[in-house]
This record gives sequence, structure tokens and C-alpha cells, in this order.
Amino acid sequence: MNVKSVEKQEKSQVELVIEVNGQEWADAVEKVYKSNRNKLNVPGFRKGKAPRKIIETMYGNGIFHEDAIEALYPKAYAQAVEQEKLEVVAHPKVEISSVDEAGFVFKVAVTVRPEVTISNYKGLSAVKGEITVADEDVEKELKPLIEQATRLVSVDREAKTGDTVTIDFEGKKDGVPFEGGTSQGHSLELGSGSFIPGFEEGVVGMKAGDERDIELTFPKEYQVEELAGQPVVFTVKVTEVKEHVAPELDDEFAKDVSEFDTLEELKASLSEKVRARREQDVERAFGEALTDQLIEHLEVDLPESMVDYQTERMVEDYAMRIQSQGMAFEQFLSMTGMNVETLKEQAREGARRQVLSELALSAVVDAEQIEVTEEDVTAEIEKLAKQYQLEAEEVRAAVTVDDLRKDIGMRKAADLVKTHAVISEAKPEEAVSEEENA
Repeated sequence: MNVKSVEKQEKSQVELVIEVNGQEWADAVEKVYKSNRNKLNVPGFRKGKAPRKIIETMYGNGIFHEDAIEALYPKAYAQAVEQEKLEVVAHPKVEISSVDEAGFVFKVAVTVRPEVTISNYKGLSAVKGEITVADEDVEKELKPLIEQATRLVSVDREAKTGDTVTIDFEGKKDGVPFEGGTSQGHSLELGSGSFIPGFEEGVVGMKAGDERDIELTFPKEYQVEELAGQPVVFTVKVTEVKEHVAPELDDEFAKDVSEFDTLEELKASLSEKVRARREQDVERAFGEALTDQLIEHLEVDLPESMVDYQTERMVEDYAMRIQSQGMAFEQFLSMTGMNVETLKEQAREGARRQVLSELALSAVVDAEQIEVTEEDVTAEIEKLAKQYQLEAEEVRAAVTVDDLRKDIGMRKAADLVKTHAVISEAKPEEAVSEEENA
């Protein structure tokens, strides 16, 4: 590999002209020949036995060149970037300039990290919201614990909204049972909206042993085309009515649903959890406000290709999160009526802010000569290992240490900016609530 030229252009663009020839090229072409000769038919020779020269005479001298280039150019490009000490920040654009028996030459247009200056990063001012936890907040935290401890008790009375009934039912259209319309021993919470409109209301007022016909019409947009907008009759029999009995909020309740011995201890713990979440919200909002100000003080000629690259990464990350929840990304797009380009448009401004914030924090790292030690890297790897329940060496093998160093450095820069920031007190109406930070 030989870098023939390096040309710096506008908007942090650099064009490299790279040459690959000599033994490296000869070995690559020979390797492609050996891996492909069994696929080529040459009259007079069994497959795989034709000499390379005869194959090249028959199919053309460059028959093996394309695959050889594909095998060599990524490594040559990476070596050139390292040799020229370029910090590439977007996808490269590759163009083959020439190729012959001696080798090939290709051009690579790359975007490198732009030069930045930051005029001010100390003494920035931002609001820190007041943190309050009210009784209503604790009650909201108690609600799922109460639901967890709530019992279903069989009752001898008419069913009402909120009860859970056990029913047998059969649905008929034009007097004929339809697929999916029959069930035995089905448990249904009245008011849950689990059935088509009118069904649950029709069961209200029935007692165990009661049977009745409920005449309904399926919604026009119902997913089963044969039933959409069609009148049907459900014959329903109630076999049991149960009411939800909530527990007494006392010390016994606290013992049943938590590790605490008293209700007051449980409430105190829930209050602290709410406060901790809100403190995180306040710190995050404070940091974001400071970052916005950092960006305002940043001077940079931002290449749009950096924003393009970050946008693609954000969409890819989003797709991975969707797939991790058990849904194909294409199915999600179909259900939401979106496409990848729409997602990119929505993500672009966030991507731009992310790029600018990283550049601003990197500028602080450079200005303050912030160092990231091996101890910092080891501590971060151990933290990730604990978080994902892996061995530290597994994490070290999976991450790019240079990227990890950059992340740690930017976090240190963000902490420095916070340390030197001026905290403005929030007005009473600016007190933090989790609804506002959801």
C-alpha cells in the first residue's frame, strides 16, 4: 500500500489517492483465481484444472481483478488512514481510478473531524428545578403494590363494571357459529375493553347461572374482513362473578409486598425512590441546558456528512431496540405507516445536536488537556461488565477502547462544565414533576 497523495478540501473533506501493487496485489489475484477456478468452464479441461493464463485468455485478463480489489481495498484504506493520522467521522466514498496487471489505484473521499474552537465553557448558567415529593406521589407508587395484593373473591350478586366474570359464550352470524367466537371458562374483567363494544356492557347485571343473548355489530374497521360491520348474536352464560378486594393499608400489607415491617417504612422508601428519580431528571435537564449553551459558544464549519452518519446510527439503534422487543423492524414500519426516510427526517435534528454536543465537549477536553487513564478505562469496563452480567475480558473484547476513551473524556468534560456552572434557582412553577420529564 502506498499513499500517493493527500488533498485537504473544504468542509473537513480529505481526498486520499492510494495505490496497491507488487506482491500484495499478485498474491490477492492468485488467491481469487484458486477460489474461483472450480466455477469456470474451460473446454478441454476438467473444472478446477485449467491454468490461470488460459482462463484469463478466455474470459479476459481482468476476470479476477474485481474480487481482488474487494479483498484488498478495505485494509489498504484503513492503513492509509492510520498512516496519515486522520480521524474519520463519516462513511468514506470510494472510487477505483485504474486497475491493471500491476495493481490498482483508488480515491477515497473522507470526512475528518473538523477544527473547532469554543469561546466559553466556564461560568455558564442554568436552572436546577426544585425537587418535591407529595403524598399523592407516594400514593401513585403504592397503586401497583395494592393491585398486586388485591384478591378476587367470588360473590353472589349481579355483575358490575370492575368485576371479573367467568363466562361461556358462543357467537353466531346469520345463525351460524363463526370462527373464534366460542369459548368456555373465559375470564373477563368488565370495563377492560377486551371485547368489541357492547359485549361487556351486555354482561353487566348478570349473576352466576344467568344466560342471555347479546345482539351486537362488529366495528367496520374490525380486522377479520368477514365480520367487519356485521350483526352477530352472542349467547353468554355466567358461571362465576368475582369482585376485587383491595388489602388494608397497614403494616401487614407492607410486610406482604416489601421487605419492610411497617407501612411508614414502605412509604418512606417509595418517597426516596421518587426523589432519586427526580434528582436524575433535574441533573439531566441541567446538563442538557448547559450543553445547549456550549453549542452556542462553539465555532465550527460542520460537515453535513457527520449529521448524515449520526442520523443513520440513531435509526439503526432504534431498529435494534424494536427488534429486541420481538418485532421485525419492517413490521413496525408497516404498522406505523412510516418508512426509513421518514424516521431519518425525524431523527436529523437530534442527530445534529448530538454531533455538535460531542464536538463541544471534545473541544473542552482539548482545552483543559483532560486525560483518560488506564484506571479510568478499567473502571468503565468493570462497570459495563456488572451492568450486562459479563466478564470484564468479554467487554474489553467487544468494545473499541479508543471510543471508550473518548466517551470517558467527554463525560469528564461535562462534569467540569457542571462544576464551573452557576446554578439558577427555579421559580415555584418550575418545580420538577415526573410527568414533565416523562
